[in-house]
Amino acid sequence: MHHGNVLVIEDDPKIRLLLKRVLSLEGYTAYEVADLKAATQVVNNEEIDVIVCDVKLPDGNGIEFTKRIKSSWTNIEIILLTAFGNIPDSVQAMRNGAFDYITKGDDNEKLIPLVHNAMEKANLQKRVKQLEEQAMKDFNFDSIISQSPVIAETISQAKKVALTQATVLLLGETGTGKELFARAIHGASSRAVYPFVALNCSAFAKSLLESELFGHKAGAFTGAVKDKKGLIELANAGTLFLDEIGELHVDLQAKLLRVLETGEFIKVGDTKYTKIDVRFIAATNRDIENEVKSGVFRKDLFYRLNTFTIDLPPLRDRMQDIPILAEYYLHVFSRKTNQTIEGMSKSFIDHLKMHDWKGNIRELKNVMERAVIIANSTELTAENLPLEIQKRNYLNQPGNLSFDLNSVEKSHIQRVLNHTRGNKVEAAKLLNIGLTTLYRKIEEYKLIDSFWGNPEV
Repeated sequence: MHHGNVLVIEDDPKIRLLLKRVLSLEGYTAYEVADLKAATQVVNNEEIDVIVCDVKLPDGNGIEFTKRIKSSWTNIEIILLTAFGNIPDSVQAMRNGAFDYITKGDDNEKLIPLVHNAMEKANLQKRVKQLEEQAMKDFNFDSIISQSPVIAETISQAKKVALTQATVLLLGETGTGKELFARAIHGASSRAVYPFVALNCSAFAKSLLESELFGHKAGAFTGAVKDKKGLIELANAGTLFLDEIGELHVDLQAKLLRVLETGEFIKVGDTKYTKIDVRFIAATNRDIENEVKSGVFRKDLFYRLNTFTIDLPPLRDRMQDIPILAEYYLHVFSRKTNQTIEGMSKSFIDHLKMHDWKGNIRELKNVMERAVIIANSTELTAENLPLEIQKRNYLNQPGNLSFDLNSVEKSHIQRVLNHTRGNKVEAAKLLNIGLTTLYRKIEEYKLIDSFWGNPEV
């Protein structure tokens, strides 16, 4: 059974209904109209994939209509029904972008394979279009939020290398946006409409990672019930991003090197090579040169990956980006949680600027999400920050330190408990402390532990 929407335009009711019936029996959703005016309405209102259209119609000509449709709906395919032996018509029809033509009165057996092929082409074009739109949405350098000159320089390097086929190595601490850069490089490259596949090398055990990366044949090991394509093959014609490449087991390093050198690999349990064309982008937060020196990482693989290196600066080296990133996440999470939060207090931003952000942008993102969740006014204030960020700032202020800290901690825990409506497991998670610690604090500060009615959130 086939799927897809076909529109039949034919003024002879007998032929029209016959075609509709034949197409419906094949599993297509068939629409039928007697003239071009009605046809235009259907095309405007329904997702039509293929049109089967008579050349001579009461209100116009199918060949002209083809030209009109193809100029607005490029992925609709059109098959024309022409009168017997009318060659000039069919030539013009093809020029106007028709998929094919068929002589009326020919047996209907020719029509079904033709509709099937036209449908395949229409679906393929739809898929490419989706991928292109997706690529434009996901993968561009505009999605990198920054005003700092060091990032501007990094982006300009990345844009240059994107246009080549070179292997790229991204270096930077955890949370500096290595995957975002990898996606942007892919999106600005000639491979943008093909897949971008990401694999975190630290997320799998060695045996699993090999099968994940290279795929396996059925029966290659216990549990390998059927053939499985590896990520390298799924990324064919596109880009494969290997995050945490420093975690790659030394045996797999040798296999990866072979792929980079020859463009072929062997699936687990296979005897023959599979050829691929993939661009590799690797990333690591480790000091990879040191690992090469100490023999943990293969020197030859490092040289292969190191064709073009981009260093991503940590967040503490791009201080002026902290407020704009915070602003961006404020909007994202307010929308997500349906809250109206209009801004951040000066003290909130000052606290952010004084923090050292060991977890970089990822840590900032988490801090902002949490602040938005526990906020109870239209402005984020310092109390909405995790205690370690609040405390750090308090150390730089005169006054009664212990009193300050305790009162900050007490009101903060109470606010989080209000937010979770007394759910302590949830509250401990948000506070990033153990459950027993939370119980102790509730006792110590004599916090209100009963939630009747509707507490403030």
